[in-house]
Amino acid sequence: MDALVVERLRKVYSSGFDALKGVDLRVEEGDFFGLLGPNGAGKSTLIGIVTSLVNKTGGCVRVFGQDLDRAPEAVKAALGVVPQEFNFNLFLPVAEVVANQAGYFGISRRKAKARTEFLLKKLDLWERRRSEMRDLSGGMKRRLMIARALVHRPRLLILDEPTAGVDIEIRRSMWEYMRELNAEGTTIILTTHYLEEAESLCRNIALIDHGRIEAVADTRALLAGLDAETFVLNLAKPLGQVPRVDGFELTALDATTLEAHVRRGRSLTALFAGLGRHGVEVVSMRNKQNRLEQLVMEMVARGRGAATARAA
Repeated sequence: MDALVVERLRKVYSSGFDALKGVDLRVEEGDFFGLLGPNGAGKSTLIGIVTSLVNKTGGCVRVFGQDLDRAPEAVKAALGVVPQEFNFNLFLPVAEVVANQAGYFGISRRKAKARTEFLLKKLDLWERRRSEMRDLSGGMKRRLMIARALVHRPRLLILDEPTAGVDIEIRRSMWEYMRELNAEGTTIILTTHYLEEAESLCRNIALIDHGRIEAVADTRALLAGLDAETFVLNLAKPLGQVPRVDGFELTALDATTLEAHVRRGRSLTALFAGLGRHGVEVVSMRNKQNRLEQLVMEMVARGRGAATARAA
């Protein structure tokens, strides 16, 4: 079964802005799905429509087979949503925020308290359970929003920039919990500007720009579409001059650092062999740019170029 089906979805705001232009999208049950694109691409509008926060202009939305127009309550019951903006009472204690949310889904107070304790411990918030919301850091508030979204055990969890403002250590622990949730059967849709997050977590990805889906594929297939990658190589000894290796573009960043532009079809083994023939030893290597970020930028640029050509 598909967790989410969106067909011919359109949204035109009263200002005349055409935010979604006939979007078609399917997310399979159990998937960890990434929705990526630049600011203003339509991500938040799409999520707003699915979660009933934005009225659509046209098209169809189904969640686990339930039509949003015909069975809105069933759709809402299946969803857990973590929005970008904080949207809770700043004077409520942390535990009350989560337990009160459970009440909206008919969960008894006893079960709500047990579920609240479990989630707050999972998200490292149990020690702050009596603190008021206004006393929490931004990262703590973000984790609390995740706990609140999970209290009723939703089948589909939508995370809109869930780790914004969260430090690296907490972000990694949140990643692990998201993977655990997904392994237990929860379908997850993630929007993020931390593109390494999508590369690490998501099995499938959709790229959206100017209200249109530009591509949908599994993450590895999308990455395979890169025409080239740029690597930064740290060397064991300073260079006298930049070596010439056939088929590769090399630039010295400093005496012990090379930048290598590697086109698709060229292997790193051949690069290292060529450097070795010049007596250059590589001790470490990293991508200059996140691969997924590079792909998004390339696809967005191609899409804008095509749009310009159509307009001309």
